[in-house]
Amino acid sequence: MFITKSMAMPIRKLVSCVILDLDGTLLNTDGIVSDVLRVYLSKFGKQWDGRRAHRIVGKTPLEAAAAIVEDYGLPLSTDELSTEITTMLSDQWCNIKALPGANRLIKHLKGHGVPMALASNSPRVNIEAKISCHPGWKESFSVIIGGDEVKAGKPSPEIFLEAAKRLNLEPSNCLIVEDSLPGVMAGKAAGIEVVAVPSLPKQSHLYTSADEVINSLLDLRPEMWGLPPFEDWIEGTLPIEPWYIGGPVIKGFGRGSKVLGIPTANLSAEGYAEFLSEHPSGVYFGWCQLSTRGVYKMVMSIGWNPYFNNTEKTIEPWLLHDFDEDFYGEELRLAIVGYIRAEANFPSLESLIEKIHEDGKISERALELPLYSKYRDDPYLKSSLHGDKNHSQPV
Repeated sequence: MFITKSMAMPIRKLVSCVILDLDGTLLNTDGIVSDVLRVYLSKFGKQWDGRRAHRIVGKTPLEAAAAIVEDYGLPLSTDELSTEITTMLSDQWCNIKALPGANRLIKHLKGHGVPMALASNSPRVNIEAKISCHPGWKESFSVIIGGDEVKAGKPSPEIFLEAAKRLNLEPSNCLIVEDSLPGVMAGKAAGIEVVAVPSLPKQSHLYTSADEVINSLLDLRPEMWGLPPFEDWIEGTLPIEPWYIGGPVIKGFGRGSKVLGIPTANLSAEGYAEFLSEHPSGVYFGWCQLSTRGVYKMVMSIGWNPYFNNTEKTIEPWLLHDFDEDFYGEELRLAIVGYIRAEANFPSLESLIEKIHEDGKISERALELPLYSKYRDDPYLKSSLHGDKNHSQPV
């Protein structure tokens, strides 16, 4: 039986429509933009610095170009840079992947007859080009409005007020989902409730003006806003399109995981940059294969582990099996089939350990369900790892 994750979630406010941002909210645009800028800046002997990404997130194309010219001291005008970068990016529009939960959200709202608007600082022609690569998106939106259709882009409230007007609804009846600070500022200036989904890592603390801050679209709870709830949660888990990754264990059971009470099998983040950028931090589960031992149930974290304040995003599978020896250096393959929760802060090591064990129990139960248990016999887990140590591909 499929049930919602929380049947008693309090309603924050009743809304009747949803206004969505595009880049960084529905589409994983940041990776493509970074790749293009990395290549482009190298022509001037400059190196793209991802730590400055916040300077362009949520900005209009001209504002972003102005920031890049200033930050890197480029010998050309803002207009020239904007034109060149836009040309380079336009060749990549159809390579931009939907962020996890985007298709699910659009399909859910459309299926329940909830009016949707798309409001982006990008020019309308660029918006149309991007969404044309995602079947069903364009016809799902009652209104699509670009930054070139208003006098001022975000953080001005104009684009959201215009979206509400075209929907024939009062702004107070709308809910905005945004990834950027300018977008959140624009929404609040328009008098609209805003759910923030920060696209840059470890930035949630900056979104104090948002009405809610969530880790990813997988964590959005429409029922909190009086909208129909998702009905695809089962036993406290969300089925996802499976991912497959594999590699050598760089840390095994003997290196600290006895403190946590769960055998961890850290994989190196090196070589998984694309995988880590595509998948939000959080707790997932599935099946794993240790090359010399067999296939086991596992629960896995992707993220920075706020309690230990890691400086880089990590992949940490926890094997749900009793081991008395280390498995450092062994080859590991993972089939990740479901999602449990967002990454969270914990006040103490004890509370973290308690939550890890709770996640483990949820995973143990869920993996007995036919929906998930069938992946135990996946050919990927049964095949040899030799010669394929760094494989990562979706089904």
